[in-house]
Amino acid sequence: MAFVDEIKLRIEAGHGGNGVVRWLHEKGKEYGGPSGGNAGKGGDIYGEAIRDVGILARYRTVKVFKAERGGDGEKNGRHGKNGEDLVIPFPLGSVITNLATRRKVELLKDGEKVLLLSGGRGGLGNKFFKSSVNVRPKEFTQGEKGEGADFQIELELIADAGLIGLPNAGKSSLLNALTNASAKVGSYKFTTLEPNLGALFGFVLADIPGLIEGASEGRGLGHKFLRHIRRTKILLHCISLEEADIAGAYKTIRDELKKYDAELAAKKEIILLTKADLFDKAAITSAKKKAEKLNKKVLVTSSTDAELIKKLSDSLVKILKEE
Repeated sequence: MAFVDEIKLRIEAGHGGNGVVRWLHEKGKEYGGPSGGNAGKGGDIYGEAIRDVGILARYRTVKVFKAERGGDGEKNGRHGKNGEDLVIPFPLGSVITNLATRRKVELLKDGEKVLLLSGGRGGLGNKFFKSSVNVRPKEFTQGEKGEGADFQIELELIADAGLIGLPNAGKSSLLNALTNASAKVGSYKFTTLEPNLGALFGFVLADIPGLIEGASEGRGLGHKFLRHIRRTKILLHCISLEEADIAGAYKTIRDELKKYDAELAAKKEIILLTKADLFDKAAITSAKKKAEKLNKKVLVTSSTDAELIKKLSDSLVKILKEE
């Protein structure tokens, strides 16, 4: 099933039931008093955070979510049944925007539940209107309509560290080696078409599709997924040792981050020089010296070198624990 990280849904809370006009029918009393009961309230709608990043894909064929309508009032003063509330599960990290009011809510804790729409109040039956001067009321009221609106749901993954870089920088291979994830890898650009997640000793790493120059303006694929690293603690900037211009590759990505979100560009960052298995010690040392001129912590690694992966894993866990 394709990864879906944004979707528009029509959501409608339940309408309130209608009040009714009813009369008492008792033996020996030809004209009983009013007995029409009040109606039930329409169901509310809640959004709930769950740990399932793929659940939005299930909603692609759903046109409308509706809560239950309140029951009408009944005879003998009985109250109509309240409509059942509807709870819609969304992925942890979702930003839910009411397109009518522009109100935004974020689901940041597992199991967190937020009210999205309120159901309509139930109508009043004629028994409610009985008084000393109105002993046989015929008044009743209709139930109120429940709230309804179109909603935009955008997923912003909650990850501890985000792997960023140019296409084919080795991000997915590195994620697989560090976390035993099963992200697709290939020897061509844009192998990664959607974010991948992996767990490193309890910390979540997110692999973002490769960025290119102009990504913040819509070129390539990565711009669509940049929001997924807004909440990360650290950015792991992957630069392949195959790059002839280490500083230029770094600057390309940094410029796109700044254009997209200045706060994103201000996050703590570590440079990972990847694919070390393809180069000799002298070439690696030279590239590392160039990278260190960028005033960032620099680590050298390779997804196929178990020793380097172990060192990187230990370093990342230590750094993330300090954050």
